[in-house]
Amino acid sequence: MSQTVVLAEKPSVGRDIARVLGARTSGDGCLTGNGYVVTWAIGHLVTLQEPDELDEKYKRWSFDTLPILPERIPLKVIRQTKDQYQKVKALLNAPETDRVICATDAGREGELIFRYIYTMAKCAKPVDRLWISSMTEEAIAEGFRHIRPGSDYDGLYRSARCRSEADWLVGMNASRAFTLRYNALLTVGRVQTPTLALLVRRREEIERFVPESYATLTADFGDYRGLWFSDKCNPDTHLKTAGEARAIAAQVQGRPAAVRSADTQRKQELPPQLYDLTSLQRDANRLLGFTADKTLKIAQSLYEKHKALTYPRTDSRYLPPDMIPKAAETLRLLPEDYQAYVPGTMKDGKLNVSRRTVDASKVSDHHALIPTARRPNLQAMSEDERQLYDLVARRLLQAFHPPYVYDATRVVTVSEGHTFRSDGQAVISPGWRAVPALANPPKSRGKRAEEPQALPVLRPGDQRTVKKTAVKEDQTKPPQPHTDASLLGAMENAGRELDDEELAQQMKGSGIGTPATRAAIIERLIQVGYARRMGKSLHATDKGVQLIHLMPAELTSAEMTGRWELALHKMAAGEQDPERFMEGIRRFSAYLVDYARTCDKTADFDPEEGRGKGRGRRTASKTVKGLTCPLCGKGRVRESDPAFGCTEKGCPFTLWKDCLTRGGGPVLNEKLLTLLLEKKTLQGSTGVIRLTPTQITFTPLNRDTPSVQRDLAYQKAANQKGK
Repeated sequence: MSQTVVLAEKPSVGRDIARVLGARTSGDGCLTGNGYVVTWAIGHLVTLQEPDELDEKYKRWSFDTLPILPERIPLKVIRQTKDQYQKVKALLNAPETDRVICATDAGREGELIFRYIYTMAKCAKPVDRLWISSMTEEAIAEGFRHIRPGSDYDGLYRSARCRSEADWLVGMNASRAFTLRYNALLTVGRVQTPTLALLVRRREEIERFVPESYATLTADFGDYRGLWFSDKCNPDTHLKTAGEARAIAAQVQGRPAAVRSADTQRKQELPPQLYDLTSLQRDANRLLGFTADKTLKIAQSLYEKHKALTYPRTDSRYLPPDMIPKAAETLRLLPEDYQAYVPGTMKDGKLNVSRRTVDASKVSDHHALIPTARRPNLQAMSEDERQLYDLVARRLLQAFHPPYVYDATRVVTVSEGHTFRSDGQAVISPGWRAVPALANPPKSRGKRAEEPQALPVLRPGDQRTVKKTAVKEDQTKPPQPHTDASLLGAMENAGRELDDEELAQQMKGSGIGTPATRAAIIERLIQVGYARRMGKSLHATDKGVQLIHLMPAELTSAEMTGRWELALHKMAAGEQDPERFMEGIRRFSAYLVDYARTCDKTADFDPEEGRGKGRGRRTASKTVKGLTCPLCGKGRVRESDPAFGCTEKGCPFTLWKDCLTRGGGPVLNEKLLTLLLEKKTLQGSTGVIRLTPTQITFTPLNRDTPSVQRDLAYQKAANQKGK
């Protein structure tokens, strides 16, 4: 009796598929019934061999054996999941098996998982492909009704295999070469390194930033306010000094004022687009505080376990036209709390569709991430799952609402030759803004200086008197440290700033990494000590900065990795020759080895951080030149990634670099500490830092933020526990 073997990526997905197919009898690593055998991988069961498995000579790291450039990298079975591989292999090659269905995740990585297993098992049975965007029973059944030949996805497999082998060649060669050159364990990657370069660039922008003082002047005309600005040609609201602002304030205080112009324009804001994975990760970080990795895991759980979201690892923000009825059904089945917003998505009884939501030309492997057309069981979800589902459901509602329409008014008022501008808004139609992004939006912390106000009806020539004035002193602010949200955006848009406009246009949508891999890249940078997470912020460590300064520009730029991602996209579409791509990767890998071998740049990595086996991952540290411990006065100041300490044994001096950040202060670095030990007081763009013999204090410029003081004499163990 013949059977069809269905290979899923995970046991939970396999069980869902088996239920739909009627395969309900338990077997050894599988479920059988109705002519089907449903089995599963446990993620990757097969991977590429390590260099020392290719040849014994690679066990010893040496420039003599570099570069490592095999024509084809052989596969191997992963030891930890070998038992499951053997079960899958036996089922694939069983005499009664006459057909195989690939049911791994419908994406590049899922295709690679299946093809590696199929190839390693030396299976020759015909293959079909299940390609679905939702794990509901209806979607699975629909997918099996429209099963496609596996050969339709050969391009996707070639792209996946080239991505895997390219990462292997660049990573293995560059990591070994730079580790040998600098005698410290350094990991270098095709995607990881340009991502780190984004963090390093931001850190250096912040460190180079020199704040400039300025002042603003506001005039109160009784029933509205105006902000001073220079003139039409140079509409700057900043005055160089508070003295200059006070002088103008004295000139206009109590003096007549006249409206010079009052212009009103009807404007609209289009609704936000539906989510792809990256935009969801950015909003979840900004609104919920989730890391990119956490968002992906929760979205995957909502997709696989709860069947509440469609396929999350998508790079599209559009739906195809045939999804319009499904989207309308989804809105109808949203929980009761959302039903008050559903009528706003309809026009004349039909879904309010636009090219911002429905466009077949902008849907590739998967459509936008939306809730599934089934009523979810919110009580079965964790709090984090409910919050993320809420975010996606509200975005679906917003996307099908009409635009937000308002009248924007700008009034220019003149007093004693000085001009003041006033901005106001009047809502005409709330449109999509009637749907808040969160069920319980956080309260805004104060008003922005130029937030639109409710203006009275004003006409040119109307007279007023300057009732009072207000001068505010401030400083220009440095760039903010990257968060998961901003780094994901930088990765997604990398390459768009290229001078070559044609290349920048080609690379649109082909930044650093893919939606499915960007979260893992960020976590990898933290894991290897190149970056650290401090609250919501991501910071390059000293080790990360040093590494980027050693790398050739080709490996740190967005252009190179963007070109590769573009080539991989074209390969999946059958428009790029895999061999030509891989030949370029081999040449580049050899170039990196030569560059490392002859590099004359120096670096001060911790010598303890070698590559010997059995050593735990240590934190890179160095002695800061010219600095004596401010606590004991004997030892030298030693810097590690998280803190400054003392070289004198027994001295309790520990100063954590992030000790001021919770109060809005800066991350301490060598430059700041050197100045602080010398001058005892530093004023920056965010506030004032003061050093006493036993304490460091930070007083923020923002009065709403509490001051911070930290003891310098923390015991290290207690300090670690507090972290």
